[in-house]
Amino acid sequence: VIPCAQRDALYCLHENGCVTLRVCRCTTPSPNESVADPEQNVQELVYDLRSQCDAIRVTKTVRPYRVVICPVNENSAALVVSDGRVMLWELKAHASKSSSNLSSGLPPLYSPVNFCGTPLRPNQKCIPDLSLNTMIGHSLISGVDSPRPLADQQEVHLKFLLTGLLSGLPLPPFSLRMCPPLTTKNINHYQPLLAVGTSNGSVLVYNLTSGLLHKELSVHSCEVRGIEWVSLTSFLSFATSVPNNLGLVRNELQHVDLRTGRCFAFRGERGNDEPAIEMIKVSHLKQYLVVVFRDKPLELWDVRTGTLLREMAKNFPTVTALEWSPSHNLKSLKKKQLAAREAMARQTTLADAEQSSVESSVISMLQDAESKSEMGQGISAREHFVFTDTDGQVYHITVEGNSVKDGARIPPDGSMGSIACIAWKGDTLVLGDVDGNLNFWDLKARLSRGVPTHRGWVKKIRFAPGKGNQKLLVMYTDGAEVWDTKEVQMVSSIRVGRNVSYRILDIDWCTSDKVVLASDDGCVRVLEMAMKSASYRMDEQDLTDPVWCPYLLLPRAALTLKAFLLLQPWCDTFTMDISQIDYKEKDEIKGLIQEQLNSLSNDIKSVLQDPKLNLLQRCLLVSRLFGDESDLQFWTVAAHYIQSFSPSCQPSGSVPEGQAAAEGPQSTPGSHLDICHDTLCESSFFQRFQLERVRLQEVKRSSYEHTKKCADQLLLLGQTDRAVQLLLETSADNSSYYCDSLKACLVTTITSSGPSQSTIKLVATNMIANGKLAEGVQLLCLIDKAADACRYLQTYGEWNRAAWLAKVRLNPAEGSDVLKRWAEHLCSPQVNLKSKAILVLLSLGCFQKVGEMLHSMRYFDRAALFLEACLKYGVMETNDDVNKLIGAAFVDYAKLLRSIGLKQGAVLWASRAGERGKELLDELSQTEGMGPEPSPSEEEEKEVDRPLLNID
Repeated sequence: VIPCAQRDALYCLHENGCVTLRVCRCTTPSPNESVADPEQNVQELVYDLRSQCDAIRVTKTVRPYRVVICPVNENSAALVVSDGRVMLWELKAHASKSSSNLSSGLPPLYSPVNFCGTPLRPNQKCIPDLSLNTMIGHSLISGVDSPRPLADQQEVHLKFLLTGLLSGLPLPPFSLRMCPPLTTKNINHYQPLLAVGTSNGSVLVYNLTSGLLHKELSVHSCEVRGIEWVSLTSFLSFATSVPNNLGLVRNELQHVDLRTGRCFAFRGERGNDEPAIEMIKVSHLKQYLVVVFRDKPLELWDVRTGTLLREMAKNFPTVTALEWSPSHNLKSLKKKQLAAREAMARQTTLADAEQSSVESSVISMLQDAESKSEMGQGISAREHFVFTDTDGQVYHITVEGNSVKDGARIPPDGSMGSIACIAWKGDTLVLGDVDGNLNFWDLKARLSRGVPTHRGWVKKIRFAPGKGNQKLLVMYTDGAEVWDTKEVQMVSSIRVGRNVSYRILDIDWCTSDKVVLASDDGCVRVLEMAMKSASYRMDEQDLTDPVWCPYLLLPRAALTLKAFLLLQPWCDTFTMDISQIDYKEKDEIKGLIQEQLNSLSNDIKSVLQDPKLNLLQRCLLVSRLFGDESDLQFWTVAAHYIQSFSPSCQPSGSVPEGQAAAEGPQSTPGSHLDICHDTLCESSFFQRFQLERVRLQEVKRSSYEHTKKCADQLLLLGQTDRAVQLLLETSADNSSYYCDSLKACLVTTITSSGPSQSTIKLVATNMIANGKLAEGVQLLCLIDKAADACRYLQTYGEWNRAAWLAKVRLNPAEGSDVLKRWAEHLCSPQVNLKSKAILVLLSLGCFQKVGEMLHSMRYFDRAALFLEACLKYGVMETNDDVNKLIGAAFVDYAKLLRSIGLKQGAVLWASRAGERGKELLDELSQTEGMGPEPSPSEEEEKEVDRPLLNID
């Protein structure tokens, strides 16, 4: 269960994977309703089901893990499922004129009357799905809100939409194979694709640049044992079924084309009831394929034609490890083919008389070469592979076209056990055995060197891609290592139990310096060569769709984007094209900013371009778009109290700032600050909410401790009659019966006479001094000394409790003193919570102090825009101190805009800064490329005291 802050609602995750939204509803009957049974007149809170998403299919291995809610907008949820899926659900709202909730017995939900902290104007555009508090209005609180909707409110229905699905991997084991490496020839169409064979027979192809699933292919009916790529867009994979009583299996060797999804059995009808395939190896030029069986001679296939070249004899040695040589004669063949084409061209120019002198065999050979080149078949190059048998003897086989020749045989090395794997690159051949030994062969120098690793069975070894890169990745039963074959030394290592808790199932190189590991915990990890987690810049991620995320930009560009969206007073109309303003920056940076602007939805663009969107709404909207929670909280509180203290929003004329703090804001019904802001709310609304909460807790009390807490709260709230009733309910066998009875008598017999108050105050002071702070505060509240109680609470460090008590018991003047002391405490070096202190001062209407603090904290953009809003709404007196503050804030904001390249904005804000901005204006006017700027000398005195033009 996840509670929401913007509205009294709960997100719930159920066992079947269903996410529901429940909105609070108060069940107290209205005063006009008559209740037959008084006991039924009980107030309760009910969280009604308002929307739910589709459930998932729950099995023994598939179940929901956790759900998280967007902390900024609270209108989207991400559900993590045990099979690796991440489901992104987004809450949508649509208005309806007909009341469709009557049949369900639930009262309808209504749209809010405000948008971004300000009441909606007629025909003003808004975004109903921006956040939870723009979808539905305030929850009804008895005695606070009117249950009847206003004229502009519409009935709202909520529903969940699945907006994203990230598929996870199935259960292990896995087999990995990275596509052929990046070269200068394939750089224009290369994609870093990783093929992952799974236990259910499917092959998942991931694009490692985007991190997303590229293709999911159902290829086999049983577990995939191995994958080999034959091109950048096709691969071979094999799978083996469970053995029968004779130890025979059904082998599946499939050829898959990623471009078309076509899949066919590479070995045709072969594969039923035969020994299991141990491995498949594709040659370096992707011409030939070797299929190695467990108890059967290997098969040699032509990959291009799909024909069987040779099935070895029954007396062929058992293969334990095999690897193709990177050497071939393709270059020499291409030279011969080119020479043949040139000879063919010369032959066509010979005279008819001389043509008879050319031998017919030569002509036929040239014509055959030319026909093959035209058909695109080319001539088969000669390639080699080596393998070892159970005795450790190394065999060398040469393949050229249909010809297969047996080469040299190298006797086994006495220091090596049974060879388990071979890797070959350049002039280096590496063998690994079942005892954990690595044997490095330098073929050019004809030297070999054995190195015992003491790690047990060498399961797999692979060379890193890239010319001259001699790094070797070695997989053991208990981990993996990276070796440098030039120096014959280990570079990095990872071991189960020491570095990690998972067991490695398969390995491969994904780039020349990064490895990819499949592990038994169901993950595929990309690691650096040092066996540490690999990461890369998000702006380099190849995403399929544009994503609004300003933090992908450079900090300078992100600040420019925010300033561009916040205010464009230099234009008659608001634009979403960065090229239309005077912005001195590289075209690459401009392009990135424009990409972010283009990724905004059409609804958000239309609202930002709406001339009716005022400054406070724009600041709130931009802070929400940027996901800046601190900025969002500031502008939410600032927008509410600026409008509350504004003379234009109050029925009785202008109220100076100094008096505003004493009298408190004038709020109309339904315009209060959301209760999630707690003690920042207006005192009247906060007090009524606390009374409502105590009544709810009182109804559900089931123990003495619960009853005592309710009585204590009632005493602090001044509800003495109800508190006495609860105190008298204490049973006689309770140890606190006598004390509660005396307290009930004390509360009912308190008089306002001087001696009794003096005595009670003396007792309360002594109790506080002796550690009975809560009891002493109660006594002080009984004699209407709540101000003294707040001071004692603050003295003993109970600042939050003091603020709570000031809100519910003190008049605005006394409560303002308590909250101002709290703000000073928050600003002290020991606490250093100036951002929270600013919110407290906003609730008191101390706008000049807020502006000074913002400027001192170097929040230049926030300070300038805040002062501009205060001037616009007339909540700040214009005197010398205020003018100095405005000039300093506007100049610093102009310097910030100049530093990020927005010179038009810098000129405008500097021109409004009075005398302080003249020097900066002179600097800006001397800058190259700037046109004639308006002189501030004529109107600077007028513009300092009035808001910017074209904001609304």
